[in-house]
Amino acid sequence: MAIHITGDEHADQVLQDSPFALLTGMLLDQQFPMERAFAGPATVLERFGSLEPAEVAAADPEQFAGLVAEPPAVHRFPGSMAGKIQDVARIVVSEYDGDTARLWDGASDARELLRRVKALPGFGEQKARIFVALLAKQYGVRPEGWEDVAGDYALDGYRSVADVVDADSLARVRAFKKEKKAAAKA
Repeated sequence: MAIHITGDEHADQVLQDSPFALLTGMLLDQQFPMERAFAGPATVLERFGSLEPAEVAAADPEQFAGLVAEPPAVHRFPGSMAGKIQDVARIVVSEYDGDTARLWDGASDARELLRRVKALPGFGEQKARIFVALLAKQYGVRPEGWEDVAGDYALDGYRSVADVVDADSLARVRAFKKEKKAAAKA
C-alpha cells in the first residue's frame, strides 16, 4: 500500500518504509498541521541520519532537540516533541526490541493494540484510536476488533489522518474537523 499523507513523495515514502516514522508522525500530529507533522520524520531522518529507535533513543537529548528545533522546526513545540520522540524510541527499544512493528504485530487483538499505543507518551485515547484506524486503513494492519476500537475513525469518510490519501481527502478531513470544532463551540 502506498502512503500519501504529506504531499511530498519522499516524506510519504519514509512513512511507508519505517514503522517508527509512522508512529512519530502520529505523535507529532497535535496542534500542528497534519501533513507537516507526518513530514517531520523525513526531516528528522535527513538531519539525524537515522530513524532507528535505538539510535534515536541513545542520542544526546540536547543535540537531538537542537536538530528538531532547527528551522524549519519539525514541530511548533520542538523541545518537548524532541523529548517525546526519544521517549517513544526508548519504549520501542525496551519493550519491543527496537522493532516498532512489534507494537502492533505482537498485539493479540485490537484492544491490546489500543492499550499498547495509549501507553506511549503523547498518545491519549483519541490519538490512539486514530492510530489504530490509520494502521488498518493505510497499512493493512487489522487485528480482530479494530473497527470497535477505532470507533467512528473506522467508518468510511473523511474524519482523520487515517482517511488522507491525497490533497482532496486532506481538504475534506480539514473541513470535517472545522465543522466538529464549530459544532462543539455552539
